[in-house]
Amino acid sequence: MSNHWQPSASIEVLRLRAKLLARLRCFFEERNVLEVETPLLCRYTVTDPHMDVISATNPIELEGRPYFLHTSPEYAMKRLLAAGSGPIFQICKTFRRGESGGRHNPEFTMLEWYRPGFDHCQLMAEVEQLVGGLLGLAKPFKRSSYRELFLRHLSVDPHRVDIATLRSLAHQNIDLQMQSDNRDNWLNLLLAEIIEPQLGSGVPEFVYDYPASQSSLARVAKDEQGIAVAQRFELYINGIELANGFNELTDAAEQRQRFEKERQRSQRDIDEYLLSALVQGLPDCAGVALGVDRLLMLMLGATTIEEVLSFAVGRA
Repeated sequence: MSNHWQPSASIEVLRLRAKLLARLRCFFEERNVLEVETPLLCRYTVTDPHMDVISATNPIELEGRPYFLHTSPEYAMKRLLAAGSGPIFQICKTFRRGESGGRHNPEFTMLEWYRPGFDHCQLMAEVEQLVGGLLGLAKPFKRSSYRELFLRHLSVDPHRVDIATLRSLAHQNIDLQMQSDNRDNWLNLLLAEIIEPQLGSGVPEFVYDYPASQSSLARVAKDEQGIAVAQRFELYINGIELANGFNELTDAAEQRQRFEKERQRSQRDIDEYLLSALVQGLPDCAGVALGVDRLLMLMLGATTIEEVLSFAVGRA
């Protein structure tokens, strides 16, 4: 008889999970941030070709077209912001096909929130208040630009280095057979394989000012050296990516242009609902998505995501 009927996590961990969810809601209630719910099943999905989505089809109920389980509540939450919601947060299930492993499950829990009037720097401060309080951390979090990371670990400026040098660095340090003429592919590989495992060791670390080419939903601005960078950040703790935030793009024409570029590779329809909301007017705001399962892993010292899920995908 299979024992897969049993939960992946212990009942005690599930009690701690419930307490974490309560603490998250308390944090935002104290700051007058409204909790919202948006659909998990959506007419549109992301155009990002690197995101592997999960689709669902029911010709009778869903007009004979594919619907998708959302990869994030972002698009729907921005529609609420454009409708005048004010600051909002959501804790929800999120779905990404093919994501499984020690830190991944195809179905996972995400906390996402948006702050009108904030930029990404102000939002980093609020993320630090939340995460630092939950983890009992007294030291200020470290902040490093994307450029600083590559200079520190690989002695190259990622905004200026050529593809040949990136390819050479990868082959020197990583056992791989990858062939690509895409600069971001090499940057992402070097970041993931060499730099990320060293981030946030001892003190959590924010990484900000990513290449402008990695800015699908973020504003782009010039940095101190006059290089166009994406106004986004990621938070790492002990080599684990915990949160991903943006100073949100509000320009509907620019957003359509970026989606069209991605669509050429992904062949997915552009979310016209979101673009209509941007035309109506998205307030200046910053938003961030944070992995709740990973946060609980860090709080408990768990080594795999299965330890904090009631039923991981193999038992679902």
